[in-house]
Amino acid sequence: MSDQRPPLPPFTLETAVEKVRLAEDGWNSRDAARVALAYTVDSFWRNRAEFVQGREAIVGFLARKWQRELDYRLIKELWGFGENRIAVRFAYEWHDDSGNWFRSYGNENWEFDENGLMRRRFASNNDAPIRESDRRYHWPLGRRPDEHPSLSDLGF
Repeated sequence: MSDQRPPLPPFTLETAVEKVRLAEDGWNSRDAARVALAYTVDSFWRNRAEFVQGREAIVGFLARKWQRELDYRLIKELWGFGENRIAVRFAYEWHDDSGNWFRSYGNENWEFDENGLMRRRFASNNDAPIRESDRRYHWPLGRRPDEHPSLSDLGF
C-alpha cells in the first residue's frame, strides 16, 4: 500500500471536503486495520479522556469501540481547514448490547503530514441517549449513501 493518502495538504475547500468524506467512509466500514492505515505509524490521538499512540494502538482502540458501539453509523462534516489541518464536527448513532440507542456528537481537530496521513487527532464527544424511534441514520451498514442528508440538513 502507498505511503501517500490523497488528497494531500495544503488543503483547498474541495480537497478538505473530500478528505472528510474519505475519513467518514473509512470509519463507517468498521474495519479497524483499514482505518488505521490513514494515520502515521506514530499518530497521536486524544479521544475523550483516552490517549492513543501508534497504528497498533489505534487498531485496538477501534476494535474495542466497535465491539461496544453496535450498528455504528457516522456522519462527519467539514467545519474549517487551513494548510495541513482540518476541523470537523460529527454525529453517529449506535446501540449497546442491551439495545439502548445513543447519538454521539463531537468535534475533531486533525493534523496531516506531507503524505496526507493524519499524525494528530483530537476528539471531544458526548453521548445522548435516544429512543430507537428517534434514530435518523437508517442506511444499510457501511458507506453513507450520497443522497442521505448531511448533519446540517438534519439540523444537528
